[in-house]
Amino acid sequence: MKITIVQPDIEWENKKGNFARIERLLSDIRTGTDLVILPEMFNTGFSMNPEKLSEPPDAETYEWLRNISLDGNFGVCASYIVSDNNMFFNRWILVTPERESWFYNKRHLFRMTNEEQTFTAGKTRKTFTFRDVRICPNICYDLRFPVWSRNRNDYDLLINVANWPAARHDVWLTLLKARAIENQCFVAGSNRIGTDGAGINYSGNSMIIDPKGVVIASAEDRECSITAEISMQELSEFRNKFPVLEDADDFTFNL
Repeated sequence: MKITIVQPDIEWENKKGNFARIERLLSDIRTGTDLVILPEMFNTGFSMNPEKLSEPPDAETYEWLRNISLDGNFGVCASYIVSDNNMFFNRWILVTPERESWFYNKRHLFRMTNEEQTFTAGKTRKTFTFRDVRICPNICYDLRFPVWSRNRNDYDLLINVANWPAARHDVWLTLLKARAIENQCFVAGSNRIGTDGAGINYSGNSMIIDPKGVVIASAEDRECSITAEISMQELSEFRNKFPVLEDADDFTFNL
């Protein structure tokens, strides 16, 4: 599978502006890709204003994602603010040109910005299969909680979409590598650049990491896209040769 991370400078609370920005960045992709990954709250920035910015599950942003997917013949995933059953969610969604879709609601809400007071936490860890790759989604702060993303031999690619501040750049890199190594999986971390409406600075550093913790594609502090191909055959061979997951501890969640 060939995956592409798009790293934008997100315009604060401006959906149409961000749609246009992403479309321009996608036009620079010269080779075919299977999956495009956008950052957390890619259409608004990390805003705690869901009363103004939220939308129903199948509304404007969903339609835009679906059209982008159909036009490019690739899956596309990102998170944005969704209102569902009178609750607000920071929701990750994957839509595909085959007209399939899956979603995941952010489990760990970032209390340092009072996200947990505004949004409802997800309760279900999820995995999906797209083009023969098993995918587990995370959103930003989820990355700090390894039990939540523990590989139960049920995924091959961990995706984290984030608005991860520049001040914690080293933490971002360390945790992405750790999740790849401990779970024997590929990891794709999608971040943004620029400064948001709350004055927080972001340095990008989106990256794709292999199961040994080696960075195979990375982005600088600028608007860009990065692409890498991940091999399920190579992953299977590595897991068979070094079967760490066979010795993993069993556990259950108490939610």
